[in-house]
Amino acid sequence: MVWDGQSDLAIALTEAYRRCLPGAAFIEFDSNAPGTVLAAFERLPPGDLVVLIQSTSFRLDAFRIRVELFKRSIKVIEHPHLARMRGEEALTYIDSLAYDRDYFRGVGSVLKARIDSAQTGVIDSGGEQLVFAAGFESAKLNVGDYRNMHNVGGQFPIGEVFTESKDLEAVNGRVRISIFGDTTFTVNKPDHPITLVVSKGRVTGAIASTPEFDQVLVNIRADEGEVWLRELGLGLNRAFTQDRIVSDIGTFERMCGVHLSLGAKHGSYNKPNIKKTTAKHHVDVFAITESFTLDDEVIYRDGAWQVDYR
Repeated sequence: MVWDGQSDLAIALTEAYRRCLPGAAFIEFDSNAPGTVLAAFERLPPGDLVVLIQSTSFRLDAFRIRVELFKRSIKVIEHPHLARMRGEEALTYIDSLAYDRDYFRGVGSVLKARIDSAQTGVIDSGGEQLVFAAGFESAKLNVGDYRNMHNVGGQFPIGEVFTESKDLEAVNGRVRISIFGDTTFTVNKPDHPITLVVSKGRVTGAIASTPEFDQVLVNIRADEGEVWLRELGLGLNRAFTQDRIVSDIGTFERMCGVHLSLGAKHGSYNKPNIKKTTAKHHVDVFAITESFTLDDEVIYRDGAWQVDYR
């Protein structure tokens, strides 16, 4: 366990792990030299577990902790950016760590099967529709089931199924968003929804936008020339809703509902019209979702996934 004491949430999580894993070794990041931390990693055999409890995000020079540990077949749980979540948000974060095995694995596997076979998808955001007309890439799961995966672990909390359109230019229409990640990677919920206009997979307009969201679009266009819409994310974590929010966007991404990404960066899938070397942005935006339909089946409505997984 590598931890710091720079936030109340980090301290609380560390104490929880001490109680659950009394035989584990605990290393305080800030009071130990990088060489001490690296030496502790070196002693671990394949299959051992490293938990990173981080008020911000640990840096060990060029050593990319999770990536390098995965290369050594070490299991990794990351709790990053905990200092962004204080007070009630910290309690919400703790709620999000509860693991309902049947729900996460059951809903996740059903959604993957539906996505992988679907020809079309429609997000209805209350008077506006965003249409995916060319089917979807094979969906990927983040549901705590690592049996068929090379790496074990990742960033917590968990709870997501994600994909993107097979043909990025086959996405058209409009979608109303209520929340977005701003330029500081913080959850931003404006006073009113913003309507995105999407043409051939690109955001061409933002109706009733805000200065903060305009800046997101300006930054993407400055680096990439245009604003691609890529990820279609189906969040499963019921601790987070449109009204029960935490400030860290990487955490809130698991919210039970539908989110999209703006910008060309989406490392899970390769597309011929996207150059990885120039793809710099991946900004999560959260759709107001009256319903989400795959082919003729409504799979999300009334704030919950409408699939039978039992």
